[in-house]
Amino acid sequence: MLQQQQVRTNSRGEAYVIGPTGAPLTIRDLPPPNTGRWVIRRKAEVVAAVRGGLLSLEDALERYSLTSEEFLAWQRSIDRHGMAGLRTTRLQQYR
Repeated sequence: MLQQQQVRTNSRGEAYVIGPTGAPLTIRDLPPPNTGRWVIRRKAEVVAAVRGGLLSLEDALERYSLTSEEFLAWQRSIDRHGMAGLRTTRLQQYR
């Protein structure tokens, strides 16, 4: 399992964590609450934000209308297979 990150602050005073691509990720960088198409990067950003303490699990579930099972499945996929595990077209290969 990946280690919990620490929330950091940038020069503008915004809290951030390191996102899945290695770039800083702030609340403003997260997918919009009305996201309908969940691509790999967006799923990984939400998982990174929760793991890093940028968003609480409860906030993420509410903000994105996710179930806890769906979010936990994203986390498990990342832990087991990296970002490629989030690819829905390859879901059967990673089970």
